[in-house]
Amino acid sequence: MFDDLDTDRRPLVLVWEVTRACGLACRHCRADAQPRRHPDELTTAEGKRLLEDAAEFGDGQLVVLSGGDPLARDDLTELVAHGDDLGLRMTITPSGTRSLTPERVRDLGDAGIARMALSLDGSTRERHDAFRGEESYADTVEAAHAARDAGIPLQVNTTVCADTVDDLPAIRDRVRELGAVLWSVFFLVPVGRGRVLDPVSPERAEDVMAWLHEVSDEERFGVKTTEAPFYRRVGIDRASDGEPDGAAKRRGGITAGRGFAFVSHTGEVYPSGFLPEPAGDVRERSVVDVYRNADLFESLRDPDGFSGKCGACEFRHVCGGSRSRAYAATGDPTGSDPLCPYVPEGYDGPLPERQRGETADGDRPEPAD
Repeated sequence: MFDDLDTDRRPLVLVWEVTRACGLACRHCRADAQPRRHPDELTTAEGKRLLEDAAEFGDGQLVVLSGGDPLARDDLTELVAHGDDLGLRMTITPSGTRSLTPERVRDLGDAGIARMALSLDGSTRERHDAFRGEESYADTVEAAHAARDAGIPLQVNTTVCADTVDDLPAIRDRVRELGAVLWSVFFLVPVGRGRVLDPVSPERAEDVMAWLHEVSDEERFGVKTTEAPFYRRVGIDRASDGEPDGAAKRRGGITAGRGFAFVSHTGEVYPSGFLPEPAGDVRERSVVDVYRNADLFESLRDPDGFSGKCGACEFRHVCGGSRSRAYAATGDPTGSDPLCPYVPEGYDGPLPERQRGETADGDRPEPAD
């Protein structure tokens, strides 16, 4: 549907953080979720107006309802149904809690949810719950089965950091067993509670990217990365004819502000939930106008204006680097992505701090079966 998407005009993904309330307090939470709803959250009427504005992007605009835990809102199915009536492709990323009962899952499906994404950060109960600091594995698996029974396609989201990277092959097996249609692999950005976790090294990240391309070739489910756009460069490098593989072609150039936008629970518009620099407010300005015309968004859609090695890289238009990670590392969203180990030929400018003098990460074993 979006192969020819004009990312200057519309995002591939529009995320609305409907609330920050959540029954969990996971160690890596971007949102630093809280037990109770914020009094200034967008109201039902304001949320419906946001969805009506989003429909102006065009037919089938993808909207992800995120949190916190979206199920903390008692108007959730009403909002889903309204978006579905507008022709939006409504999807959701609920928390793995006991509130996500089979009945709630069926209600979401009846209201028009087109896909459900659940987080799985360990291949076993012990690994998953230890990583998240919460007991959510059993509830997550139960919700995955409920989604299958309700006919809702399942996406599995997994965080990659030092604590989880060695478990990725076993998590891949769980993704297959759960019947997921997509595995979304998120490479840690140090924001929110995630600042206390250790990322993988750039070299290890490169190894994981190559392995994920192998997984994509072998599995029936799709694979995509989040906040790791150099996955597309790795795809180009591994293609014998120098052309991008399927993932690079389908997802080429989708980064914060360029094919992606985020609306907070109180209405601020950001290029990404991991890039907390506001560009507007939906209570004052249409999300369409912010996405298309805000200076910050326009700057993020101009890879030729990036600084450092990302700006000099020949892959800057198909990759572009994680703008969120650049911002987290330097305060400059147009700077270099410190996770990418690639240095363009002939580039002699400054390198991100983590790459200076960095070589191997021990033996850096790749995830393997």
